Amino acid sequence: MGLGKENLQTDRASAWVYGVTAVVYPVKVFSDAEWRDRAQRHRERAERWTKPTRKRREAQVPHPIDDFLFTYYPFSFAKLEDWHSPFGVALEAVEPLPERFTRSPYRIESGLVYSERPADPKELQRLSWIRELLVATRDRLPNFACHGLHEWAMVYRGQQVRHEKTTPLRLPQAEIDALVESRPLVCSHFDAFRFFAPEAQPMNRTQPTLDERQENEQPGCIHANMDLYKWASKAMPWIGSDLLIDCFEQSLALRDLDMRASPYDLSAWGREPVKIETVEGRREYEAGQRALAEVSAGLRRRLIDALSFVQVA
Repeated sequence: MGLGKENLQTDRASAWVYGVTAVVYPVKVFSDAEWRDRAQRHRERAERWTKPTRKRREAQVPHPIDDFLFTYYPFSFAKLEDWHSPFGVALEAVEPLPERFTRSPYRIESGLVYSERPADPKELQRLSWIRELLVATRDRLPNFACHGLHEWAMVYRGQQVRHEKTTPLRLPQAEIDALVESRPLVCSHFDAFRFFAPEAQPMNRTQPTLDERQENEQPGCIHANMDLYKWASKAMPWIGSDLLIDCFEQSLALRDLDMRASPYDLSAWGREPVKIETVEGRREYEAGQRALAEVSAGLRRRLIDALSFVQVA
């Protein structure tokens, strides 16, 4: 539905867009100066991470923490750097406009540019699925008893050491294997479990599958919380870049704890290990996991709210 001048009331701070008989959705209107300033500040924030990664990629010296999200999740540097307003926010359409605002799902009308609700039923179904997963994860009790053993299970027996070309192990293989064999494996996240060494998978308390992730994922999980960035990226541009980059930076913090608790030696990158092979290290890991889960819970709520708004508007 268009934003005709006769049905748009705005003080440049907030507005309501009306249909023929009913309110469709509330919308904020950013002036040209305001949204361009937001876009510039967002780019600077994103480039804090993208520029160093670009340089390391050219030098072929990958960072095991800071570069990981750019390889694990298929969302490009440029897409992270480009700013998008969330669904329900219109921008003054003053030329020249960035090219991204001239194509779907954006619409330009009555001097404003705004994203339209997805018209493709498959797109709406995909966003609905993401929301359902987030809600299911939110409503499940958190488990803080895994102590980061998934990374150890991935290198069990030493046959498939994922990061061996860039990051050495900090312990002998025999000690790594002994820890995996001595502690319960309780990984609930399919995308972590699927990288377990074949010999370690039967040792896990459950056998999570891709199809059952809504029944398994829980809000204490490092990987489920890292995935908030993945779900945010798949819900762009409707959830907006402010939420996207908040999720990205939180995922970096989660990755940091994940790798410091792993059997890898990160001393070359200035990272001290969280030695989960000790009682003190497991306590340190759990404290960090709980703190990160609390922040992630807030981001999950914001994503659920944003996706709910797209669906009901």
